[in-house]
Amino acid sequence: MNKILDLLCGLLSGAALFAIMALTFFDVLGRKFLSNSIPGSLEVTELLMVVVIFGALPLVSRRGEHVEFDSLDPYLPPWVRRAQAVLVHLLCAAVLLALAGLMWRTGGQFAESGETTAQLQILKAPFLYGMSVLCGVTGLVHLWLLRGQPVERPEGEGAAL
Repeated sequence: MNKILDLLCGLLSGAALFAIMALTFFDVLGRKFLSNSIPGSLEVTELLMVVVIFGALPLVSRRGEHVEFDSLDPYLPPWVRRAQAVLVHLLCAAVLLALAGLMWRTGGQFAESGETTAQLQILKAPFLYGMSVLCGVTGLVHLWLLRGQPVERPEGEGAAL
């Protein structure tokens, strides 16, 4: 299951990030040499950033790579750290699953009204549906993480503050 999640979410985020890079490269070339940028490049970049962020969210959660404040962890007994991890995973799962439902409902409203981006008239609903699904997957990842021990990183590794 982890390999499928890594493959699908990694490819999705990686492809979107590559598309942003290529779009920016050609947009800058167009402005520099042709005095003309790619129409709607900002809108496309914004939409692709949504794909990068929400596509990577399940992977970041599964790997325990969120920014965290852990300066007290060495002083806490293991049972307190485990209880903390359970509470955090439950809270994250609840919030992400609720957010997934809200985004799905909003995507439906956008689909009904035909909401589009301002310049290129790209439908917003598919992006909201995608965000909803990826938030739901991330919520399920947090529930899945409840079954095991919290992710432990070697000393000095990670993004802890």
